[in-house]
Amino acid sequence: MKILISADMEGATGVTWPADVLPGTPQWERCRSLFTSDVNAAVLGFFDGGADEVLINEAHWSMRNLLLERLDERAEMLTGRHKSLSMVEGVQHGDVDGIAFVGYHTGAGAEGVLAHTYLANSITGVWLNGTRASEGLLNAHVVAEYGVPVILVTGDDLACEDALGYAPEARKVAVKDHVSRYAAVCRTPTRTAADIRAAAKEATALAVRHEPVRGGPFTVELEFDAEHLAAAATVVPGTARSGERRTVYTSETMYEAIRTFKAVTTIVSAAVEEQYG
Repeated sequence: MKILISADMEGATGVTWPADVLPGTPQWERCRSLFTSDVNAAVLGFFDGGADEVLINEAHWSMRNLLLERLDERAEMLTGRHKSLSMVEGVQHGDVDGIAFVGYHTGAGAEGVLAHTYLANSITGVWLNGTRASEGLLNAHVVAEYGVPVILVTGDDLACEDALGYAPEARKVAVKDHVSRYAAVCRTPTRTAADIRAAAKEATALAVRHEPVRGGPFTVELEFDAEHLAAAATVVPGTARSGERRTVYTSETMYEAIRTFKAVTTIVSAAVEEQYG
C-alpha cells in the first residue's frame, strides 16, 4: 500500500501569519519545524496503519520547506519545483492507493487562516463549475481522475469543514481554530502530532483505489483584485474575460484544468507590480 502526502504549510500547527510561511524569514525557519512535525506525524500514522510506502510531495511556495532530516526514515520526499501536477505530483503513476492533504487551508475569498488559492493575494475567488473552490477541492478532482481517494485532511477548523464537501469520508484533524485570516487558537505540536498520527492510522483503511472518475467538462472562473490581471490571464489559450476582473476557461479533464490554472496563475503573478499590484 502506497500513500501520497500533499504537504502545504498555511494549515500547519502554529502558523497564522504571512512571515510564518514566507521562505527566508526567521518565522518561516521556526515554523518549518512545526510543519515537519505535522507531516511526520501523518507518516508515522500511515505506517502504524499498515502502509508499505509513504511519499511526501512538498506543495508550499518554493516546495523546499520540510526538514528531510527530521522525517521518519521509511518515508521519501519529493521536493522542489517544477512539477506537472504541482501539489499532487506523484498521483499519476498508478501506484498510489490514497492521498492525504496535510497543512491545507480554505480558498481565496473565504474565511480561514491565510485563506488563498495558489496565489497568496491577487486572486479573490475561484469557482469550479459554479462552486467556490479551494486548493483542496481542485486537487480532489484531479486525484479522482486517477482513482485515488482523499483519506486525511489537516488544517484549521474551516479547512476541515471545507473538506466535508470534497472528501466527506476522509479523517480530519483541526490543528487550530480560525479567529481571523491572521489569527487562530492554536494547539501545541505535541497534541497535534498525536491527533494527526491517530487519524492517519485510521485513515489507512480508506486507502482503496477506485475507478477513475471522469467528471468533465470543468469550467473554472477566476476573480482578481485588479482589471489588468484579468487581461493578463487571457494570454493563456482558451481563457476569456467573463467580467471586468474575471476570466473563465473550460477543460475536458481536470488534468487539463489544473495545468491551465497553473499557467494562468504564473502569468498573473508576473503581471503584479510591487507597489500598485
